[in-house]
Amino acid sequence: MENKNYGGLESEFTAYETAEIVVLPVPYDGTSTWLKGADKGPDAILEASANMELYDIETDSEVYTHGIATLEPVTEASSPEAMSQEVEKQVDKILTDKKFPVILGGEHSVSIGAFRAFAKHYDKFSVLQLDAHSDMRSEYEGSTHNHACVMARAKEVATVAQVGIRSSAIEEKENIMPDRIFYAHDLHDAKEGNNWMYMVSQKLHDNVYITIDLDVFDPAIVPATGTPEPDGLYYREVLNFLKLINERHNIVGLDVVELCPNDINKSSDFLASKLIYQILSIKYQNQSNN
Repeated sequence: MENKNYGGLESEFTAYETAEIVVLPVPYDGTSTWLKGADKGPDAILEASANMELYDIETDSEVYTHGIATLEPVTEASSPEAMSQEVEKQVDKILTDKKFPVILGGEHSVSIGAFRAFAKHYDKFSVLQLDAHSDMRSEYEGSTHNHACVMARAKEVATVAQVGIRSSAIEEKENIMPDRIFYAHDLHDAKEGNNWMYMVSQKLHDNVYITIDLDVFDPAIVPATGTPEPDGLYYREVLNFLKLINERHNIVGLDVVELCPNDINKSSDFLASKLIYQILSIKYQNQSNN
């Protein structure tokens, strides 16, 4: 893969100085506990993105014209804590430069540094988690920066809302806030249709950081993830939900994590890259280029 720019973009649209959007690959897989391979996720997303059409039909827009710079990958991997510090440093710079960060994991621990960087720039913000797992352990396997602890760390710096959850350990119950978690089975069984989307929105501050673990999706459509859980969400309901969030809030940053690509089926890679592009298209559809 020669062109490692997101979208396969040429240099006209990838210069950091003029780009409004910055992609930060973090190929870290140090704390995953079952299927390995999340460190290959960023490259797989970037490779798949080069095969997307850059015109988005739904928004009638070409968001790449706002400029999308792709940084060199974060290579710090000596510990999850050290990796988080490096991510925090780089995201802090992106925010200082008034650009929109998109972090590519890697496993979910890559998000911790991003949360802390945002806390330096926003007095109040929310972390909206889309995930199969609650990730609310205080510590796991001797680390507070394990991928199973991500939302416990988020809760230290932001308000949180958790969507699509369908797996949790008993010891996480003390950290889970019942009014801020939206279990997948409740969403599937909801008699009010999409009313749950508005209920989630009511839990969020104006500024919202979105963290998407790809295992939030049903494994029928995203099998290539570290811990594929049955009974997940589907692409259209997730996209419609994020459209509503964009209408009611200011999306300030985004990460997509836990892609474990394989050589047999590339559909998960493409879904991840397309999801990012559609979220960006939704966010920027009514904004003129700088």
